[in-house]
Amino acid sequence: MKLGIIKERKTPPDRRVVFTPEKLAAIAENYPDITVKAEASDIRIFKDEEYVAAGIEVGTDMTDCDVLIGVKEVPAEALIPNKKYFFFSHTIKKQHYNQKLLQTILDNNIELYDHETIVDANNKRLIGFGRYAGNVGAYNTIRAFGIKYEIFKLPKAETLPDRTTLIDKLKSIVLPPVKIVLTGRGKVAMGAKEMLDGMKMKEVAVNDYLTKSYDRPVYTQIDVLDYNKRKDGTPIEKQDFYNNPLAYESNFERFANTSDILITGHFFGNNAPDILTQDMLKSHNNKIKVVGDVSCDIAGPIACTLRPSTIAEPIYGYNPATHEEVDIYHPSAVVVMAVDNLPCELPRDASMGFAEMFYDNVIPAFFNGDKDGILERAKITENGKLTERFKYLSDFVEER
Repeated sequence: MKLGIIKERKTPPDRRVVFTPEKLAAIAENYPDITVKAEASDIRIFKDEEYVAAGIEVGTDMTDCDVLIGVKEVPAEALIPNKKYFFFSHTIKKQHYNQKLLQTILDNNIELYDHETIVDANNKRLIGFGRYAGNVGAYNTIRAFGIKYEIFKLPKAETLPDRTTLIDKLKSIVLPPVKIVLTGRGKVAMGAKEMLDGMKMKEVAVNDYLTKSYDRPVYTQIDVLDYNKRKDGTPIEKQDFYNNPLAYESNFERFANTSDILITGHFFGNNAPDILTQDMLKSHNNKIKVVGDVSCDIAGPIACTLRPSTIAEPIYGYNPATHEEVDIYHPSAVVVMAVDNLPCELPRDASMGFAEMFYDNVIPAFFNGDKDGILERAKITENGKLTERFKYLSDFVEER
């Protein structure tokens, strides 16, 4: 089997890669039945020369590869028929903008595996860039606070080499005694927590956060039962919330009234209550003035996230009274950071972490008969048809 790392072709360019030179060389060394190749690229964070130095073949013709692996969607016209592909296809939620892509994959007898569908037997994702989204998201949010109040200046994350440097920059600033609330307990949230802990910010318990004042910056990390409550007032359990989300309503107002900054790292499920509503933001009791919506669900649970922002222009202002975008220096503006491709700002670290996860969790499945079902669960298409697990996409691909 020949495995190929493909050039990223989506615009704007993405400098990340699934396998670093070191990890690609490790595959070749530890799995004698596999050969590896990297497609020449002028944008990848790791240069072609680094792959060559690691003993990896680099070329422009990838038709001799059996399995082709990338990060972002492959343009339909660049797909090679009758191959196996791994990439983030952004099709499994019936994203209309990639409908043609999935149709082309089926028409060309391509076996598609989506990084997002690589899960264990309990449906827990095994690979992803969430940690690095959290790293950059927390940094960008604090940077946005400095811009809003003109009290310090931090360089853009994309100009810095790694997460260690991001932490060093955060350590160099002086924050007033703000309160930061961080939602979630998954990889994104824990990535944000790494930055707050790295800059030596004090973490406090929820009850202390809500009731006490501090003479230094503090943060609290909250989970779904901290910011949701049952409408009927009965005691709650996490599984009940997941099973019966419509029976719940947001209880986040108490955090909105005591927090200066919100950083989101939650997963927002279907039918779950909105978290930070327009009414909360409009309230004269609301204190939140900067929102780092790392989760970035548009028209979702965070009312001020009107649109994604970009790495080039990462922040915009939101006017709660009009539910419209305004200048960040508008007197009523809540500053929103909602970049939806944050790991791109930390391409080297993100690539190294992703390579480690793919090497540990996916590569063995090619050689152990897929004994844990990793590949079988992740496979979206086969022999020109949707697999059973993804038959729900049938109406989506049949529209022409």
